[in-house]
Amino acid sequence: MKPAYWDPLPTARRLVVPGTVRFPVFEGVWADRNWRNVPGPFYGASTDCMELGRCEAPRHIAYDGDHEFVYRQPGNVIETEALVSAAQVELYLGYGWDGDDHWTVASVREWWRDRGRVREWAVAAAAEWAAYDGDPQYAPHHHEAAQGHRDFVAYIDDGLEAYLRGYLFWLEQRRTPEHGEALPGL
Repeated sequence: MKPAYWDPLPTARRLVVPGTVRFPVFEGVWADRNWRNVPGPFYGASTDCMELGRCEAPRHIAYDGDHEFVYRQPGNVIETEALVSAAQVELYLGYGWDGDDHWTVASVREWWRDRGRVREWAVAAAAEWAAYDGDPQYAPHHHEAAQGHRDFVAYIDDGLEAYLRGYLFWLEQRRTPEHGEALPGL
């Protein structure tokens, strides 16, 4: 059975060892984070607009037209590796991994209460990306971006609530909940 919350940071820290990477990673600034980021340790802030993140982590990264953001936090080692890889190809070093230092129980609940705005935006963005009728060589990229938004909507509708309840437990206890432990409500 999948745990209610899995902490991806120990894995990410093992992957991003100073002196073993060519340039810094996770230099994003919390104050610059994209409001669409799902609560958790990782977030997109002042990322570039090259839209390469979905190539590395399609189950985690989406685009707002100008920047990348994290729509699903990693839940295992393989997903964490994918998200770290996306951060490594991002030219402006705009991903952050200090979200746990900033999210609070209250701010996660506020984000959840406002999820309708995020969902509405994602539905509209998916339609816009899917309607691309420009140069045919770019159509696959636009259709893949639209799929990312549809995946985000599906996650908001089914799966995100359970993740966020586990994340609230993590924020309060700084440990993974044991099977059967009561999780905070949203």
